Amino acid sequence: MNNRSRTGAAVLIAFGLCLGLGSVSYSETPKGEAMASSTKASGTFEVKLTPQTAQDATPGRMSLDKQFHGDLEATSQGEMLMAGTAVQGSAGYVAMEKVTGALKGRKGTFVLQHSGTMNRGVPGLVITVVPDSGTGELEGLSGSMMINIAEGKHLYEFEYSLTAP
Repeated sequence: MNNRSRTGAAVLIAFGLCLGLGSVSYSETPKGEAMASSTKASGTFEVKLTPQTAQDATPGRMSLDKQFHGDLEATSQGEMLMAGTAVQGSAGYVAMEKVTGALKGRKGTFVLQHSGTMNRGVPGLVITVVPDSGTGELEGLSGSMMINIAEGKHLYEFEYSLTAP
């Protein structure tokens, strides 16, 4: 597989991972992060991915624009890098997105960090709140998010906690 084919495959795989294709619903709480008094938020979102030009085809790069609905009424902007391998169905992506809006009525911003892999067709995805990235009424926010697609609709589940800084 040449670099162009590999990059195209990586874009498709990363696109699928980012959108939750394949019913990716894996997420974990980083070791040492207390989630004892966590709260859950859920809803839908739309995402627009825009390929970015690059000198080298690997890694591929895309910009993210999302609109969240439900318990999280917000927009986000971010950047994604992805790379594929010569093995069909294996690729990875990382992304950072800044979320701006309201979480169950609390206004502010926070940053989500994505790490996704596709290992010979088996997806894995971890999305966590960057520590100390919460602002405004979301200061002290921590947690993790899962993404799924059901009946063509993008869904999120966000397990989080808010602690005083």
